Amino acid sequence: MKELELAQACGSGKGWTRLAYLDMSNATQNCPSGFGLYQSGGVRACGKPSLFNGCVSVQFPSNGISYSQICGRVTGYVFGSINALFTDVVTDAEGVTISRGPSQQHVWTLIAGHSESTNSSYSCPCNTGSSVSVPDSIGNPYSSNPSQILYTSDPLWDGQGCGGAEGPCCNVPGIPWFHRDYGNTTTTDYIELRVCANYIDEDSPVSFYEIYVK
Repeated sequence: MKELELAQACGSGKGWTRLAYLDMSNATQNCPSGFGLYQSGGVRACGKPSLFNGCVSVQFPSNGISYSQICGRVTGYVFGSINALFTDVVTDAEGVTISRGPSQQHVWTLIAGHSESTNSSYSCPCNTGSSVSVPDSIGNPYSSNPSQILYTSDPLWDGQGCGGAEGPCCNVPGIPWFHRDYGNTTTTDYIELRVCANYIDEDSPVSFYEIYVK
């Protein structure tokens, strides 16, 4: 991405450094180590390597760069009947979680919900009429999209195609980008991206991501 475009997407002017990038629409790119490859309808995405409940993750070192802001975007899909915040795995959400450092300090969560047309305890909290509460450990920094299969015609977290009850999920400032600003607090922590689901037949494989720091 050109620096001016990035400055407009993330704010705060120029000077961003890219730590992570994946574009599985490029046939020469491979999944991160430890991830499994999904292929369907021309879509390639990276998720859990086998059928198990839990998470798979990749870390992106800062290479000594001291930063106070994180900006990025992630596109993914849902495999199986995903449960949003109704989970018992070692995470607060099914979908993708971005964190930093060995303590896994929360940066952003991209939640994958069960359905775009109905509400239940498996729904995205941004759905119209949803009664699902966001845990304090996540707070406001989250995005959400519902689905039920590997629904390749409607990618998650891209800010487009939000129909039915999920309409408000696309009405998020900055979407598809997330941005965290820690003010005067700087760190050289690595960034970690985790893909999680609490049943063996569920997953939220990612097809694209880019993460920048400043």
